Amino acid sequence: QVQLVESGGGLVQAGGSLRLSCASSGRTFAMGWFRQAPGKEREFVAAITLSGGNPVYADSVKGRFTISRDNAKNTVYLQVNSLKPEDTAVYYCAARLGWDGNWYSSTGYNYWGQGTQVTVSS
Repeated sequence: QVQLVESGGGLVQAGGSLRLSCASSGRTFAMGWFRQAPGKEREFVAAITLSGGNPVYADSVKGRFTISRDNAKNTVYLQVNSLKPEDTAVYYCAARLGWDGNWYSSTGYNYWGQGTQVTVSS
């Protein structure tokens, strides 16, 4: 069992930045971030493998968000810049044990954190 603990969310004005962190109790094949806004389905944001190479992003966040990981600390980060009101959501960290050919579906992830709220004011 892998436990994930997110931190770093908060209230920020449009155009601002935050750094979200996710501390993991174990090392897994890959880790990712999803988000869920009120009344909407959970959506993929970004993912990164254990090696850290070739991270994957949703089109809506490319160029604004950066995912990275520190394997020594078993921690993955999501730097979120140029925030927009539509980025407001609960952001969830997720970990996956293997590869099924699809980064974007939440069903491919085995463990989830409790979520951290990001609110962007206009």
